[in-house]
Amino acid sequence: MFGKLFGRGGERPAADPYALPVPRRQKNGTYTLRALGDVRVLALVEAADAGDWEAVKAALEPFDLGRDHQVLGELADLDGVQDWIGRAVEEDEEHRATALLISGARHINWGWEARTTARAVHVTQDQWRVFRERLQIAEEQLFEAAELRPEWVTPWRRLLTSGRGMSLGPAVNETRLGAALRRDPLDPETHVEWLSQLQPRWGGEPGQALAFARDAFARTPQGHRLGCVIAMAHIEEWVESDDGDCLETPEVQAAADHSILHPAYARRPGWQHDFNMFAMALSLAGERHTVRRVFQALDGAHTRWPWTYFAEPEKQFARHHRHHA
Repeated sequence: MFGKLFGRGGERPAADPYALPVPRRQKNGTYTLRALGDVRVLALVEAADAGDWEAVKAALEPFDLGRDHQVLGELADLDGVQDWIGRAVEEDEEHRATALLISGARHINWGWEARTTARAVHVTQDQWRVFRERLQIAEEQLFEAAELRPEWVTPWRRLLTSGRGMSLGPAVNETRLGAALRRDPLDPETHVEWLSQLQPRWGGEPGQALAFARDAFARTPQGHRLGCVIAMAHIEEWVESDDGDCLETPEVQAAADHSILHPAYARRPGWQHDFNMFAMALSLAGERHTVRRVFQALDGAHTRWPWTYFAEPEKQFARHHRHHA
């Protein structure tokens, strides 16, 4: 039994020397993951929150921001970065590409914050104007970052999001997808972003996203994070469908066994995000066995996404955690 839970030889994963201490849990035994659960990422976030560019650069040394979408995402989500990152873009020629990447990613998130998650018909003209202005700045900065560092995949994955928001059309976005996948054919975040592009609410056809996910999964090595594309494809199917029983349980189970539960899976900063995707997909499917292994590995660690598809994401996570952990 322990072999199934913890990998080869029944051993738990090796202790991570950079793991953040688990914060005080809620009464239901859960907690929200902070800074990818990593002390180095926390140092980065705190430096960015203070507007200290020199400290940000020092904190980035262990990471490859041209490939690590989740670390970049921590900066993109941080309110206030937009107030000081422009100075770094203008003044630090040596690190201009990094500053442009951070600024571009932040401007996309900042733009979506202005637009809000409301349906398009409920977004005001002023919100649309600010949204497009911020996305236009992001596009210019991300293209320059990509030009300065042509090996980076992160600018192209972010350009997929801005292209979707600006309704640039399939031809433009397919070109951007191709650029990202040429740099990393197995990049999980690029694949998951493209799933959103293929949803009917963004102009795709029913079943198109799931077919894309299955094709990607067929090329996924054992223990690779790209297996998460199956979990997210099923979650997206659930979001789009009027049928709550639309998820195919065996396919999600097989993807979990092939990826996050395989002994070759490497727990990197933010690995809990991968597990939360499968936790939600398996919970929606009503699965009872694999989902228990996933929740036990999480040990109460909740990530806001993808549970934000629910009206009360933390309560939904806690409910399923209680049933399965």
